[in-house]
Amino acid sequence: MRTTSRPRRAAVLATAVLATSALLLTACSSSSDKKGGDSTDPNAKITLNVGDFGTFGYKEAGLYDEYMAAHPNITIKYDTVQDGQKYWDALTTHLASGSGLADVQAVEVGYIAQATKALGDKFVDLGKTEGINPGNWLDWKSKQATTASGSLIGLGTDIGPMAICYRTDLFQQAGLPTDREAVGKLWAGDWAKFVEAGKTYQSKAPTGTFFTDSASGLFNAVLSAQPEQYSDASGKLVYKTSAGVKTAWDLAVSASQAKISAGLRQFQDPWNAAFANAKFATVVCPSWMTGIISKYSGDSGKGKWDVAAPPVASNWGGAFLTVPKAGKHTKEAAALVAWLTAPEQQAKVFTKVGNLPSTIGGLQQPAVQGAKQEYFNNAPTGQIFAAAAQSIKPAPIGDQDGNVKTIITDNGILDIEEHGTDPAKAWTNVTKLVDDKTGH
Repeated sequence: MRTTSRPRRAAVLATAVLATSALLLTACSSSSDKKGGDSTDPNAKITLNVGDFGTFGYKEAGLYDEYMAAHPNITIKYDTVQDGQKYWDALTTHLASGSGLADVQAVEVGYIAQATKALGDKFVDLGKTEGINPGNWLDWKSKQATTASGSLIGLGTDIGPMAICYRTDLFQQAGLPTDREAVGKLWAGDWAKFVEAGKTYQSKAPTGTFFTDSASGLFNAVLSAQPEQYSDASGKLVYKTSAGVKTAWDLAVSASQAKISAGLRQFQDPWNAAFANAKFATVVCPSWMTGIISKYSGDSGKGKWDVAAPPVASNWGGAFLTVPKAGKHTKEAAALVAWLTAPEQQAKVFTKVGNLPSTIGGLQQPAVQGAKQEYFNNAPTGQIFAAAAQSIKPAPIGDQDGNVKTIITDNGILDIEEHGTDPAKAWTNVTKLVDDKTGH
């Protein structure tokens, strides 16, 4: 994320399908170029359209230009939507109708179970595509995108092992350690220690600052480390009784009530602006978040941010590239997604925007392992995030997880943060909204 948010976040549930649909339809219409299409001529000129959300880093790393230079008959056009929920709502509509689709469509991990379970027959089986070996990816990553019948519908772009990004200048002013090793020890092993460190910070906080940006961000981080999240192993939605959801909810509520959170909604303009104004001292920081921080903190934040180990290793975010069967150039699109997600290209994206590779080979690339980020006080981010990736224990993902996550964070927790709503009432509202949205 990097230059814009690829929030593996979800946005408000108010649908804006029409707006996003227009974008997708635009992509489709340009895909239907009349210069070759499905011609058997390998040199026929075609246009491949890519639809995604946030920042996947391909443009920033120059990969589209590199691919087109190597394939002069191919023109790549891309369309990016910032709101992941709107993007997904529009994509499901177009998959159902079999029209209005780009040749390549990205899918966020929160929706991949829905894609494999209910929409699996809408995508090309990339596992049967020449040159693609599912074993090149982390095992759990490929399994997430595999249907019950064994079809691999998406190639992993990145994963989101988390760390804690923090401002050394604010920590120093609040009397906390600034060395990244010492900082990591403040909360090692327990997210509750992170909240306690926040209370310590807040007691001596520089005027107008908060320990962390958002209780919703904390919720996502805590939940991502739980063995049970929104759904059980069978895919059944169990968030109402999930021990993991309760743990994450309670900690997020405690952070809000302790006033250690700035109460901002992540990936919105006020949150972006707060980086520039140094309004908070920590952000739960998946690798893709480093690009966002450096962008919005700007030159004034350079060297003041650092990266420490998280309380518990976990994964937040990550995505896949798919090829809809309804696309016009499925063979060429499959070749493109294979190339974009190959280890060498993943390493280039990481060094440019911070998206950590999801392939085994990508994680081992010298450019990843040896990466240090000058902006973050030369933190060895490659080592920090790659080490966190090795400890990730993925939880089951259900087909409604993305929707539930959106409602809990953007409606429930934000309601507490912004309006002081009683947590019990906020939770009741959450369950009603989830029932209405999912039918569960």
